[in-house]
Amino acid sequence: MAEQRRPRAQSRRPGRSAGPGRVTSPRRTPAPAAAREERPAVRPRVTGRMAVLVLVLAVLALSYTSSLRAYLEQRDQIAAAKAEIAERQQAITDLQREKERWGDPAYVEQQARERLGYVMPGEKAYIALDENGERLRPEAELADPDDVGDQTPTAWWEDVWESVELAGDPPETKRPATEIDGSEESTDQ
Repeated sequence: MAEQRRPRAQSRRPGRSAGPGRVTSPRRTPAPAAAREERPAVRPRVTGRMAVLVLVLAVLALSYTSSLRAYLEQRDQIAAAKAEIAERQQAITDLQREKERWGDPAYVEQQARERLGYVMPGEKAYIALDENGERLRPEAELADPDDVGDQTPTAWWEDVWESVELAGDPPETKRPATEIDGSEESTDQ
């Protein structure tokens, strides 16, 4: 039997027909390198959309900047107000503590003796004067009751260990003076 051959599809070369009613365009050959270099670079043009976008971004940046400035100022004001509140609460606490101290009879007695010079019946009051005849003020005063009870006791072995450390490395002391007047002369001879 005779085989029937199908006709091959014609190759699509430029200028040839690709079939009934179709004509292909000729192939473009790449431009030589010298021609590519001479072309001016294509620069993006500023379009209307781009200008509107830049304008919108600028307006947003300005509005956020002013809002940010207001936020930072308000944050500083809040911090100052909180500091003032804490300061006033501390003053209130101090005044309440002072009020509690005035409720203690020993504190009232001390204040009456110091400020007004009162003495209890049967006591004799002596006033110490300095060389100019002015009254000397005593340095001692009653401690705040809240401060007295806050001392934590130390264990006995800590005291013993501190004495062992001190014995191994004693502090330097001055040699005794020959006279009590404070002269630096030593008794070494």
